[in-house]
Amino acid sequence: MLRATDASASYGEVAVFRDLSIEVDAGEVLAVIGPSGVGKTTLLRLLALSHEPDDGSVALDGTEAWAVDAAERLALRRRVGFVFQEANLFDASVARNVEYGLRVRRSWADRAGSLFGRSAPDAVHEALDVVGLADETGRHAASLSGGEAQRVSFARALAYEPDALLLDEPTSDLDPRNTAVIEEAIGEARDRGIGVALATHDMHQAERVADRVAVLLDEGITEVGPTERVFEDPADERTRKFISGELVY
Repeated sequence: MLRATDASASYGEVAVFRDLSIEVDAGEVLAVIGPSGVGKTTLLRLLALSHEPDDGSVALDGTEAWAVDAAERLALRRRVGFVFQEANLFDASVARNVEYGLRVRRSWADRAGSLFGRSAPDAVHEALDVVGLADETGRHAASLSGGEAQRVSFARALAYEPDALLLDEPTSDLDPRNTAVIEEAIGEARDRGIGVALATHDMHQAERVADRVAVLLDEGITEVGPTERVFEDPADERTRKFISGELVY
């Protein structure tokens, strides 16, 4: 559904990864693991269609994002949600923050005043219910804890039912309770048929929530496979060393 093929990325003269191929299927959670600085965030930006690869292609439902004009690429990009490592909320209520994504995408999916058969308020309420904040719609964003703010960010991305949802270390600074809520919400997104790509340095989290795992090392992906198999019987020696802690970056 969302696919990068032979993609390369760099910053100036510094290569991040080369000839990387990966796909995220509808209704699955793919965890991308690897050490800090290896390029997990860059990979998510490529999949979000916001960063053009140096080489290779990125496609959503078979449409290559950088082979179409800017207007069509924007329409593709609006089908992909992104949750950053740190919540970026507006100076407004919880409800208004979640509504923002619906307003931005109105021309694409909400022209009749409803979204997939729901009113915008219903979509906001349902998304906030997934993250346990349905009763907090009137609270101001400034009054939220860090974990609550991240849950609102997740709800904002979920409310418009994206085809794919990209999560960049969404629980790295959260306490166990908020981490558990986000992980449950990831499962809800998968159950709705959304393809989820989760970049994380927490291998235990990958084991808990992912259907498949991709290991990003050495300017590329060393292997991709079912979560249990990758952790218990990795095919690549570099993967084994990284998971066991023998390979230190």
